[in-house]
Amino acid sequence: SSNSSADWLAGNTTAPNSSINTRTCPHDDDEFKYNAYILTYFLVFPVAFLCNILALVVFFRRKPAYVIMVNLALSDGSFSLTLPLRLAYYMNKGHWSFPDWVCRLCVYTFYVNLYSSILFLTFLSLLRWFSIVYPLHHKKVKSFKLALLTCLGIWLFVAVSSLPFLVSLLLPSRGGIPRCFEPATPQSWSRILSMNYVALIFGFVLPFFTIILCCTKIIHCLTHPHYSQDPKTRMKLRKKNQRSVHLLIMVIATFLLCFLPYHVIRTLHLYAVNGGWNCGVTNLLQRAVAITLCMAASNSVVNPLLYYYSTKNFKEDIEHTRLHISKRLSFRSGSLRSTGRAGSLKVKTQQGLSIKAEDMEQSPLKTQHPATDQQIQMTEKPLGLEETCD
Repeated sequence: SSNSSADWLAGNTTAPNSSINTRTCPHDDDEFKYNAYILTYFLVFPVAFLCNILALVVFFRRKPAYVIMVNLALSDGSFSLTLPLRLAYYMNKGHWSFPDWVCRLCVYTFYVNLYSSILFLTFLSLLRWFSIVYPLHHKKVKSFKLALLTCLGIWLFVAVSSLPFLVSLLLPSRGGIPRCFEPATPQSWSRILSMNYVALIFGFVLPFFTIILCCTKIIHCLTHPHYSQDPKTRMKLRKKNQRSVHLLIMVIATFLLCFLPYHVIRTLHLYAVNGGWNCGVTNLLQRAVAITLCMAASNSVVNPLLYYYSTKNFKEDIEHTRLHISKRLSFRSGSLRSTGRAGSLKVKTQQGLSIKAEDMEQSPLKTQHPATDQQIQMTEKPLGLEETCD
């Protein structure tokens, strides 16, 4: 979801004092990379932030699938909050004007967002597979507590795995200008390549094949049921589970469009930087990294599209949430108006009664007109009723 992995993992092809051939490659791709990131982040930031905030409001309920969606929206929403810092960096022509810990935090947030999103989508696919293939046991698995504990485990695993990018990286510089999202030293190429292998296998390959396996099993189960069904019941069941199939297909499409190009190009770029490939090929791969990173950043916008297929009535949930908020706002405004009216009536009543009482005390005809007291009492009662009814 960011350029951080490309620039930290894939590296800078013009790192100083590098022992590899790429140090002689001209650094002429900054303008292309910066323009691509600026355009992408300008488009992604408002959409990702607003859509994921809406998802948090809609999905904040005690249901297993909703728990996954809430965590996925939290991941994407937290990443979107770092996009203004990235925009400021690239619009400033690669000059980092914030503290170095903010740079490390942005890099760390990228990895946590990227791989937690992948694992949350994988967990959601597993739940869909289990609920369809094993319908008699899915209630035990699809419990709120189990879903919550699994999501917490995913957060913990990704957070701990990404700690090296939070505590061990130095803020790089080029020409005396502080930089961010670029490697600090060229001596860490082997370590970066090893980290890339771990992230590639556990963060992409295994989850991707798990999702494909889930989709295959679900389709096979729907087309070859293991228990006897009449045609009407079978058609009803297929229609009911069609949403799950659509969800898994969209998850696979997300992997193919957002995650697969990024991981493949990042790995090739690392090989090029470490192996001293031709500068033309290396620079071409670095431009490809920028493009695939923009595709990966769009994951924060694509995920809200999956929310429609994650629940039965997502549109109804949005409408219900909107009506609930409108009702609460109208109730509060009505209460304020009622309180204001009641207060003004009370003040007017007290003022009117005090004035009339003073007039009665000063009037020499007070005892000669008892009807006046009765009129005052009669006017008090309607005022009191009006105040109560309001």
